[in-house]
Amino acid sequence: MLSIRRRLTVGYIGALALTMLLFGAILYVDRRSASITDLDQRLEVEADLSLRYLQDLYRSFGRLPAVLEGTLEYFKNFRHVLILVSQNGQMVLSNDPTAQIDSAGFERLRERATTGFDDRRVGSLELGPNFTLRFLVVPVRGSDPLLRSMLVAADLREVSFAPAALLRSMLVTAPVVLLVSLLLGYSLAGNSIRPIEQVVGELAAITDGRSLHRRLPVDRRASAEVATLVNAVNGMFARLEQSFAAQQRFVADASHELKTPLMVLRAGVERALTSESGSGGDSLQPLDESLEEVNRMSELVDNLLTLARADEGRAPLAVTECDVRELVSEAAETAHILAEGRNLSVGTVLPDHEVTMLVDRTRIRQLLLNLVTNAVKYSQDGGEVAIELSTAEDQVQLAVRDTGIGIAAGDLPHIFDRFWRADPVRSREGERTGSGLGLAITKWIAEAHGGTITVQSRPGRGTVFTVSLPRAAKLVV
Repeated sequence: MLSIRRRLTVGYIGALALTMLLFGAILYVDRRSASITDLDQRLEVEADLSLRYLQDLYRSFGRLPAVLEGTLEYFKNFRHVLILVSQNGQMVLSNDPTAQIDSAGFERLRERATTGFDDRRVGSLELGPNFTLRFLVVPVRGSDPLLRSMLVAADLREVSFAPAALLRSMLVTAPVVLLVSLLLGYSLAGNSIRPIEQVVGELAAITDGRSLHRRLPVDRRASAEVATLVNAVNGMFARLEQSFAAQQRFVADASHELKTPLMVLRAGVERALTSESGSGGDSLQPLDESLEEVNRMSELVDNLLTLARADEGRAPLAVTECDVRELVSEAAETAHILAEGRNLSVGTVLPDHEVTMLVDRTRIRQLLLNLVTNAVKYSQDGGEVAIELSTAEDQVQLAVRDTGIGIAAGDLPHIFDRFWRADPVRSREGERTGSGLGLAITKWIAEAHGGTITVQSRPGRGTVFTVSLPRAAKLVV
């Protein structure tokens, strides 16, 4: 496989050779055409001079015999071939300074001289290999009436010398020009490819995830294309580094989250097995704790599986048409149950008309429950939780408000990160914190329905989560 450097060199030489060939062909044709035009003009001049000479002889000496006697000596020194033809088509006079035309050749010239003599005309006649005559036929007027036409001809080799010499010169100089161009092209291609080779060398040095923090240097002297390539590669490395870091953090957090319930489960089972009271209350308590941890771990595994399938694009939505008000009412009932005993007021704001749209009922219900559960969990006793459903043009908005302790400004950018949890003081005393996956799943559900989720919060002032869904659902499945 040819390298880019060699391909550029070969392409450059090929393009140069083709250009030289085309230029040479055009120049050769143009010079040859100009030389033939110059020869035609010389034939015109000689024909006019000869015709005037015949006219002068006729006026001075009379008819054909006298004319011919006076012309023989004049045309002996004539430079080009000349033929005079009579009215009956006979050749009256012929002159051949080249001494190369045989009788058959003169006959063919005579035929040209007797055809279409009413006006001047030019043409070419091939009489043999590498022997072509350029001729001009003119009618004879103002001279002996027995004369019909005159033909003046010249060998084309007279005009082909200059173009042929040009062609030979180009053939001699072309190899030298191509050789010099080959060396220059190879050198220029090497200089152009060198920045790419440096980029390849830098890329080869980055062989694992531990080197993704490295970035390729941007040479200001490099071309715009190389600079664009380097910037694109650096951007890719930044995304890869972020993905690797997120993956490592995800694995570490998942391991930590799974380790704790497993240890509790193991301890509870051991206590149940070693309890001396058999099936009494002391044996049931560790089993209840173990069951609670099993449920929590099952929920965690389900959430992890949901996010993993979402990342792979294998979490399809079961879309059906429904009235979103029903889902909000169900979430409000759940909020009332969770708020029992804590003196929390739960309110709902619903439009009077149906809010029908295509959604996955289960996923939207899960989204609302996640938001409602968090709102209740982080609200102080005696606080308020509100669920609002509104429509605006082609958007449906779901808002869950609480009067809890709020979220610090520094924590807001990370609120939807997986396994991320704010300061533990946000939880009520004695209540176990969640796994940190609920809001990540909520964000995925909103985006899978073509919508967005935003959060507004101030410490001590409460939090508002707002989900905006397009009325004409643009589902991401």
